[in-house]
This record gives sequence, C-alpha cells and structure tokens, in this order.
Amino acid sequence: MPVCYRRLSTFAAAALLVPVAAANERFAAVDTILADLSKITGLAVKRKVPADMMTRDRLKLYLEDRIRESVKPEEIRAEELTLKRFGFLPPEFDLKSATVELLTEQAAAFYDFRKRRLFLLEHTSGWMQDSALIHELAHALADQHFRLEKFIEAGGKSDDGATARMAVMEGQASWLMAEYTARKAGGSLQDSPAVLEALTNANLSGSEFPVFSKAPLYLRETLLFPYTRGTAFQHAVFLKLGQPGFAEVFRRPPATTQQVLHPELYLERREPSNPELPPAPGDGWRELSAGTVGELDHAILLKQYVGDAEAARLAPLWRGGRYRVLEDKSGNGATALLYVSAWDTAAAAGEYFALYRRVLAGKWKTLTAEETTSGVFAGHGSGGDFRVEWNGTQVKAVEGVKTIK
Repeated sequence: MPVCYRRLSTFAAAALLVPVAAANERFAAVDTILADLSKITGLAVKRKVPADMMTRDRLKLYLEDRIRESVKPEEIRAEELTLKRFGFLPPEFDLKSATVELLTEQAAAFYDFRKRRLFLLEHTSGWMQDSALIHELAHALADQHFRLEKFIEAGGKSDDGATARMAVMEGQASWLMAEYTARKAGGSLQDSPAVLEALTNANLSGSEFPVFSKAPLYLRETLLFPYTRGTAFQHAVFLKLGQPGFAEVFRRPPATTQQVLHPELYLERREPSNPELPPAPGDGWRELSAGTVGELDHAILLKQYVGDAEAARLAPLWRGGRYRVLEDKSGNGATALLYVSAWDTAAAAGEYFALYRRVLAGKWKTLTAEETTSGVFAGHGSGGDFRVEWNGTQVKAVEGVKTIK
C-alpha cells in the first residue's frame, strides 16, 4: 500500500533552533551513548553526531516545508485517493494536514539524514528526551553504515516492502533504546520479557495524543507498526543471529510486513507470491498508483470492517497481493481499483472472498448484488460497479468500472 505519508516520518527537523540551557548536559552524553551503542551492535562510530533543540511550532513549519520540497502534490493526492478507494480513509479526509498534525503531536526527536544532525524537541520531558536521544543516536549510527534515506526509498514509494523497511529502521532503534537502558540497570531485554511485551504492544491513545486517538484506524496502525512490531522483529533476529543481526536486517531487509510480523519467515527466507492482477478496463483510464498489499494491510482491512478475531485468524494466511488504482482520463474524478490477493489454501481464499462482501458493504453507502454464486459476487453501489471472483487460492476484485462477465 502507499507509504508516502509514512516516509514523511523519516524526515528530520533541521531549522529555526531554540537554545535550551539544560540541553548542554544532555548532549554532553552523545559520544558516550554512541560508543555504547557501537559495542552492542558491532557497528563502528565513523563520525561525531551534532545535536540541537527546536520547538514544536517550528517542527510543524518544518514538516510543511519538507512536504513541499520532497513530496509532489500529485503523490499525496494519489495516495489519498488510493487509501479512500480501499476504504481505509473516509471520503472527506485530508491526508496531508492529518500527517503534519500526527507527526507534530508524536515527535520527541528527529535525526536529519541530509545534514546528519540530531534534534530534540523542546516540549518533551527530561526522561523522554533521554530515551529519544538514545533512539535517534541509534538511527545516526545505522545511517553511518547504511544510508537510511536511500534504504527506505529502495523499498518503493507504494509497496509493502517499504513499510517492512521502516520496521527495520524504527524497530532496531527502539530495541537498542530499551536494551541500552536495561544494560545500564545491569540487565538486558532477554531477561526482561515484560519490558519487551510492553514495547511490542505500546499504544498512543488517550488524552495525551488526541490527534492520534481520532485518526482513522489505518493511520494509527501503520504509524505504530514500525516501532512495535519492528522491535519484536529485531529481538527475534538478535536471538537467532546475535550481533551480526543488526547489520543483516539492513543488508537483507524483510521483503514484506508478513516477514516482520513472523520473523521465522524472514529467517527461512520465505518470499511472497506475485499473483496476476485483473486486466485493465480499457483505454479511458490512466494509472494513479500501484503496488503490493501485504498481511498488515489485510489485517487492518478485516479489523476495520469485519472484526478483530477474523483479522487475527485469517490475515496470517496471506501469501501475496497487488493493486492498481486508475483514474478516468476525462477528468470526472472517477477512480477504479484492480486488486488481487493470494492465500495459503483455497479454503482461506474462500473465507476471504466471503468476508470481502462485508468489506464492500462497510466502505460504501449503498451496495446492490446482481450476481451471487459460490465464486462470484458482482453488482453496483455508491463506489461504482464491482466484480469479485474467487478461484483457487486467489481472490480478484475490480471496483469502479463495468466488467465483462
């Protein structure tokens, strides 16, 4: 699925700094922390990391400027329309504004990949700044070896693999933050399963994060995923590979969010399938976006429109998925979705086919079925004409255009 808005969270703040006297003592520990992180990971410190402070107001201005500089308006528009076509966002939702508000609310620190400088946010508390400093220095150390900005970009702008790479980057930094703290107390995460469990199941809901709490489920889940599930992924790789695992996840990143959710599949090098999409509807359309739909996307879709239990049971049986979103060339604003998902067994695909009817009914205001058989569900609704087919281990859907029966 599109990851443009999640890429924004990798951008670091770098302008209009505010001096804070208390920061001097905190930043004095940068070299020591880097050295300790180097001992844990085996990654050598190649250069010093300068650090500064900035305010939340300046951060918001910075994010808006960085979006204008780094993300084309048509990219944001395409992502927003794609998420709406899948049903992840409500029709009137403004993705750009929501992204800025979410990142401004959550940010405690940034590491600027371009300037190679670290920034702490002035509004965060002392203990949070200490934790954020360790987290961002872990990014800085990884960046010295693997160029994090290019690492994320290599996953593709609209691909499940890019989300998996985000989980590598944020998961490793979160794991190192917790491991560093545990070692200072004379322990480790291996000896603290409760700490690891808390990190893996962390949530930002509540009065402290009102913007996040009100955000659509898809944004909440995909913003947390790299930190929570990424931490569990890094821990599993460390237990299996030891210190070399810190470099291995960057040199051979997980191909899918499924490999992050199930690290044993990553370690077994189990790759996803690449099912064939339904054919394009004709010459009157242009491609708006295209990419892969992973286990994480399917889990959120089922959770949103069907239920938590069904999502937890069925999503792990995902084996591959792709999509294309098309836009009518005439400029009438019409969009169409071509989508295919592959499953572990025909029975799993059949169950998803049945549940996908509820997804369609949930994301559209009206839905009228005109053909209903054991392998076909077709008709029309507020989202246009649709045709969903189940064949073997695959489920294919065409939404928004008339299809040939």
